[in-house]
Amino acid sequence: RKTLVLGASPKPDRYAYKAAFRLLEEGHETVLLGLRPEKLFGLDIHTGMPELDAPEGEPFRDIDTVTLYLNPRRQEPYEDWLLRLKPKRVIFNPGTENPRFAARLREAGVKVLPACTLVMLSAGMY
Repeated sequence: RKTLVLGASPKPDRYAYKAAFRLLEEGHETVLLGLRPEKLFGLDIHTGMPELDAPEGEPFRDIDTVTLYLNPRRQEPYEDWLLRLKPKRVIFNPGTENPRFAARLREAGVKVLPACTLVMLSAGMY
């Protein structure tokens, strides 16, 4: 499953950092999107909202899961872009719960999980 970590951070104390590490450790293809263009575990942290049909959108094609590490206010600019991305599921990690956006995702046929990616990975339920 190809996973997009939205809110990726190179700071080791952040849950997005820990989730990216665990996803890669378990062999999941992982794409990182954050605020600053940096490297994390040898991967680029992409920024902005790449045009999905353009060459820069290539890493974002065929995303199965989006795991959110942005609070609801910071999610807002990404909502329409994420709907165009058409993931199969979106995980709202603790602190990212957003009933309005979750409803939009469900209407689009996306599975919504209010869960913790790290717990899911630890429990073998990812």
